[in-house]
This record gives sequence, C-alpha cells and structure tokens, in this order.
Amino acid sequence: MDHGPGTAPGPEAADPARWAMLAVLCASLLLVAMDATILNVALPSLIKEMRPDALQQLWIIDIYGLVLGGLLVTAGAVGDRVGRKLLFVAGFSAFGAASVLAATAGITESVLQLIAGRVLLAIGGAMVMPSTLSLIRTIFTDAHERTLAIGIWAAVAGAGAAIGPLVGGVLVNAFSWSAAFWVNVPVVVVTVVAAVLLLPEYRSPSHHALDLWSAALSVAGVIATAWGIKHLAGGFRPADLAALLAGLAALTWFVRRQLDAADPLLDVRLFAGRPFLAAALATLTAMMAIGAALYLISLWLQYVHGYDALAAGLRTLPVALALLASSLATPWLLRRIGVRTVLTVGLAALLCGFAVLAAAPRPPDYGVVAIALITFGIGDGMAITASAAVMVSAVRPERAGQAGAVSESAYELGIGFGVALLGSIHTTLFRSRMTGLPAEVRGADLATARQSVGGADEVARSFGTDSAVGRALLAAARSAFDDALATTALVCVGIVAVAVVLAALLVPKDFRADSAH
Repeated sequence: MDHGPGTAPGPEAADPARWAMLAVLCASLLLVAMDATILNVALPSLIKEMRPDALQQLWIIDIYGLVLGGLLVTAGAVGDRVGRKLLFVAGFSAFGAASVLAATAGITESVLQLIAGRVLLAIGGAMVMPSTLSLIRTIFTDAHERTLAIGIWAAVAGAGAAIGPLVGGVLVNAFSWSAAFWVNVPVVVVTVVAAVLLLPEYRSPSHHALDLWSAALSVAGVIATAWGIKHLAGGFRPADLAALLAGLAALTWFVRRQLDAADPLLDVRLFAGRPFLAAALATLTAMMAIGAALYLISLWLQYVHGYDALAAGLRTLPVALALLASSLATPWLLRRIGVRTVLTVGLAALLCGFAVLAAAPRPPDYGVVAIALITFGIGDGMAITASAAVMVSAVRPERAGQAGAVSESAYELGIGFGVALLGSIHTTLFRSRMTGLPAEVRGADLATARQSVGGADEVARSFGTDSAVGRALLAAARSAFDDALATTALVCVGIVAVAVVLAALLVPKDFRADSAH
C-alpha cells in the first residue's frame, strides 16, 4: 500500500494487517521512549565505572531528549517528503548502530563516546517518532479505530518512559549499565525486518525542497534554549544567558520563516487552534513532570534509601501500571466526557502528585512516594493520550507528519526540560542545604560532596560508611536531598497549575477529538 505524491488514503485503504502494523510501530516507540529514562537507575553504576562529573551526569541523562526534541520538526518534514516508512526504517537502523556505540563506551572508558552515542540515538529516534504517529493517521482511516490506536500508542510511549528505570535495574543487576544499550540491538533487527514487510509508504503531495536553513534554526534554537535554561537554573553566568537569548532569537526567526513559507517545515498556524495549542502545552507539561519525577525519585530510592538498581526500578513500577491503564481508558473517556475534562483532570492528577511530595513529612517514606507515582501515571496517561488524539485529528493527512512532530517534540522536550530545568533546580537547592558537614570533609572532598547526592555518597564511602564522618555526611546528604525534593515538587505544583488553567480556558467544552476540525 504505497500512497505516493499526490495521493492520500481513502476509507478503502484500511488494511487487514493494520493492527500488526501498529505492533511494529509500538515496538520501535517502546525502545525510543524507554531510552529517555533507562539510565536513571543505571546512573550510580555508571558513575562508579566512568566517574563523570555532575554536569556530565546531567548531559548523559537529558542530552537524548533535548537533541531528539530539537530534531523532530525537521524529521517530520523530511518524512512527509521522502516517505514516512523510508524515514522510519533508516532511523531505527541508525538507532541500533548508535546503541552499539553507546554500549562500547564502557570498553573504551570514554564519557564523551557515551554522550556521542546518546546524541546519535536521539538522531535515530527523531527519525522514528514522527513516523509512528503519522503512519497511524495513514493506516487507521476510521476515526474511532484511530483514537483507540492513538491510545495504545500513548500507552506504549508513556509506559516506555515509565518502565525504563525497571528495565535498567534488571539489566544493571544482571550485567552492567552498558546492557541498557545492548538490549536495543536484537529488537531493532527484528522490527526493521517487520517494518520493511508490513508498513505502508506515504509521502506528502508537496514537491517543495526541504528548507535547510529553517531546519538548522529549529535545531539550534531548541538546543541553545535548553542549554541556557539548564545552566541558568544552576547559577547565573553571562555565557549561559547569551545562549538562551540566542536560542530564543533562532526560534523566533524560525517561526517568521515558517509564516512566509509556501511549504513550511512546521505550519505554525496550527497553534492558532486553541485545542491544538492546549494539547501541545499539556504534553510538554506532563512529560516535564514525569521526566523530572522519575529522575529524582530514582536517585532518591538508591541514594537516600539504599536500594540497588533492580529494587529501585521495581519501586517505580506503579507509575507504569497506572499510566498504562489510564492511557487505554482515555479513548473511552474522550467519547463520554470530552477533551477538556480529560485534559484538565489528567493535569490536575499530576498536580496532586507533586502536592503529595511537597507536603509529605520529611523524611518521606516509600508509601507516600508510591501514591505520588500512581497519580503521576494516571494524569500522564490521560493528558498524553488526549493531546495526541487532538493533534492528529486537527490536521489534514498530508500534515500528519507535522502533527506527529509537534506531539513528539513536546513529549521529548518535556522529558529533557524536566530533567534539565527541574533537575538543575534540585541540584542548586541540594547544594544550598549541604551545610554543617564534618570538619574532616574539606578541599576536593567537600566540593564533591556538595556537588550531588552521588558525590556525597562517593566521599562517604572513601571515609567508610560505618565511620562517624561517613554516617554524618550521608545523613546530611539525605536530609538535603529530601528538602530539595519537597521544594522542587512545590515548583512543579505551580507549573502544572498554570497548565490546568490554560487547558480549561483554551479547549471548548464541546470539542471532540474524533471529529474533523
């Protein structure tokens, strides 16, 4: 089933193998989403082996989401022009090759190689993700089936991010952190073969050449903006402010070029539709919340409570189960209570989760955190599924790649910004609370201990965790981490509250996600 230039699938294009096609798309999506969080519980093992500094640790975690998010708009436009199946197969093949590069960084003991591997993984993922959602629009021509397929897509996307820590914990315990990348390779091989055999091709009827300058502006703008936000959150430096302003300027220039273009990379007029704008903001906010929460809670479980990688991963499972259930229930909810109610209730559930963390007595126990994780999963599943259904329904078939790119850009940038911004805020708060340390901790050890909870754990081990100095240092670090977590959760309450209000204001009460708009 090849829909070449100038053609679009009609109702007769419904393929009896469409659910098998969806399985292929979801298999790829699971890996790409999982790689955004799979290193969360593997980080302590990676730190011991590779010894990255605090800044390198943050980049190892969030460079993937930031680069992927920066490339999605361009990748969506490329897929519309050269073919979504072609881009999908090429991107997932590149994803497999990048997994090998990242996995072998442990052999070469090169932190830079690991970061480079994460960047290349992001490039491959950026080629894959717009194709998954846009091909769903092509494959599922019935509106109700498409909404269900999007619910499954959202469940897999969210569950991939949520089970990443669990899968990472299993692999680290059984092998090492590099297994988190080796596991991708056999799945990539099988999925690429299935994609070649099963997936349809679709290309936009547009014959305009790709605007390479706009592509460069979008990528540079997103990454520079993220860099500036990330570093300014940890303290003011003129160079970081300059990067932020340069990024915002590049994005402004990009928007102006799209408004004047006959065949834009991103039709920014889509955001003039209030439901579309609300859906994009809801996705961004929901993934910022869950990205930061999973990152910080994974560290909390291992460094504050002393769980190993597998035990920590198992304790993040409630968010995955809740997210899976709510994502699959959301298509039913959308038909009965409407988009506005689903979006606002989903975002409100996220707000409640952060309120639980902020208000919990310190030190909080796992029961409180488990309640927060469940509300995160419920809220995230509802918000992401509803948002994706809105964005795909709001565009013409030839713009489905752009809608997919917007949805997934918000998804991946949300995770990246969540770790970058909220992770940096937490780190700054942690450092400010690391006071009154034992006099024996001084010089380089003092700087390392104040840098991060992982650094404090490393210094405590050098003194001996059973020694008076080691015990005092660990107690101070755990208390500082708990205090910083509560304050960061309070910041998240404010961010999500704004998103709840905007969703209520922007989405009309009678808006339906399975109708033509």
